Amino acid sequence: MHDNQPRTSTPNTLPEVITRYLTAHRAHDTATAVTAFTREATVIDDGNTYEGTEAIGKWLDGSATEFTYTTHLTGAQQTDATRYIATHHLEGNFPGGSIDLRYQFTLRDGLIERLVIEP
Repeated sequence: MHDNQPRTSTPNTLPEVITRYLTAHRAHDTATAVTAFTREATVIDDGNTYEGTEAIGKWLDGSATEFTYTTHLTGAQQTDATRYIATHHLEGNFPGGSIDLRYQFTLRDGLIERLVIEP
């Protein structure tokens, strides 16, 4: 039997590296958040691509100060051996006021190699 169906995960079954990143990001702890990524990681957010931990750190610092918002993890899913999706609901003072975002993680060697954030 081949099980290629996505597995629904609860937030507490996400890999430690993802929960470390999400917790640090919510706390605006850029130094800890960056440790979750490989040195050559890529983040794609809002149409922009950030490559490498230095660029990712600057992106994290910028996203922490641009708007004030709350975020709640509403779902988690493992799509294959190295890919996970964490769905978040954000509310705040950004255009539109609320949005659901999918954080699509690809892991390599226990770290985040790629993160795509999109509605």
